[in-house]
Amino acid sequence: MSAAGPARAFLSIGEVLAQLRPEFADVTISKIRFLESEGLIRPERTPSGYRKFSRTDVARLRYVLAQQRDHYLPLRVIKENLDAIDRGLEPAGTGGGPARPPRTLWTTEGMPRAGDFARDSGEIRLSREELLAETGLDSTQLVQLEQFGLLAVRPGGYYDSEALVVARTVADMSRFGIEPRHLRAFRTAADREIGLFQQVVAPIVRQRGPEARARAAETVRELAALSVRLHATLVKSGLRSEMGG
Repeated sequence: MSAAGPARAFLSIGEVLAQLRPEFADVTISKIRFLESEGLIRPERTPSGYRKFSRTDVARLRYVLAQQRDHYLPLRVIKENLDAIDRGLEPAGTGGGPARPPRTLWTTEGMPRAGDFARDSGEIRLSREELLAETGLDSTQLVQLEQFGLLAVRPGGYYDSEALVVARTVADMSRFGIEPRHLRAFRTAADREIGLFQQVVAPIVRQRGPEARARAAETVRELAALSVRLHATLVKSGLRSEMGG
């Protein structure tokens, strides 16, 4: 914070224009209003009707103007890309193609660590068609996964990153002839672990406050990683014994 006071949360359309002009010389107030009418930005309004632009609005304007200037993308494509970004996906880019989940999204490759469980499950939003296309599952398999409680659509009608990981894992397992109905025991076992871990973190949660919540979240992440490690080791050990290894 400077001596002049904190930065204002909102900017007027004139102030936005002044910020954008050095980078985009041909931008005008009329163009900003046009982009708003096309649904690319949604500034708030004062009671008297004046536009109030947030930092997010300015960032979206910069993205739109840069895509038009550097890649000559039509507004329809830019709007689709912005929608993908809003849902936590990587936009299609200048070469076309569907939006994709981030490449850094945790997958089941390797032994997970506590940090792998720190990702917010609501940070990506996939439609049913996008989830099927991304994982290779068919509609019947997805219905079965939902019936057996292995994944679920979120209240907003979309699938999150956890549903994506489950669907990808089941798709990989299906290559070995394992079907969703075979995996109901995983849901049962997970529910039992959830109950056990809730007992562990309940005393921490009861302390209240942000520090207690952070400590509880870290404990859950550690327990989740340890649980996966234990499960994988037990399965590996059991199979080795069965095969005489």
